Amino acid sequence: MIKIFTVAGTRGFRPLWLCEELGIPYECEIVSFDPEYRASPAWRQLNPVGKVPVMTDGHLTMFESCAMVDVILERYGNGRLQPERGSNASALMQQWSWFAESTLARPIGEIVNHRREFGAEAREEAIAEMQRRSLLALTAIDQQLSDQPFILDWGFSAADINLGWSLMIAKRLVPFDHLSNASEYYERLSARPAFQAAV
Repeated sequence: MIKIFTVAGTRGFRPLWLCEELGIPYECEIVSFDPEYRASPAWRQLNPVGKVPVMTDGHLTMFESCAMVDVILERYGNGRLQPERGSNASALMQQWSWFAESTLARPIGEIVNHRREFGAEAREEAIAEMQRRSLLALTAIDQQLSDQPFILDWGFSAADINLGWSLMIAKRLVPFDHLSNASEYYERLSARPAFQAAV
């Protein structure tokens, strides 16, 4: 059985939400986010950089939430929430999934890090730049949604799950209510019963 080690509000939300959407059994273990615990040899054996989430499934132990989404789909999806492998829609699902983490979540994460790690003078310029980058990514999402309810015209997919967490965090740090397509998209995602169950 899948077991996901996570902390509330982190990227562990992605595989939890996917398991809920697929209706597959899983176990969720909330772990300490205390730096000492994350630096412990026991935790570093599961994730060498001490972050969450971690997923186990049988003899498999892995980290990186978007990779977990791919593995869960491959093992348990039975074609649900994913276009046919090798199709253009599948390629676009992968593109938007990677976009969710590398293009949107990265600058949002930097906002969090700068607020936590640096003094006010050093951080304001960096935060402003990360907000600008986040808004560029959010605008790209808004444009993609101009004539469709989900990120792929194929329908709701794992790419929406990967983007959903990034948008949940963006809502707190980079307001995007003025981007009506992206804002309404997040409202559709967050209203899904599986999203609510994963929160």
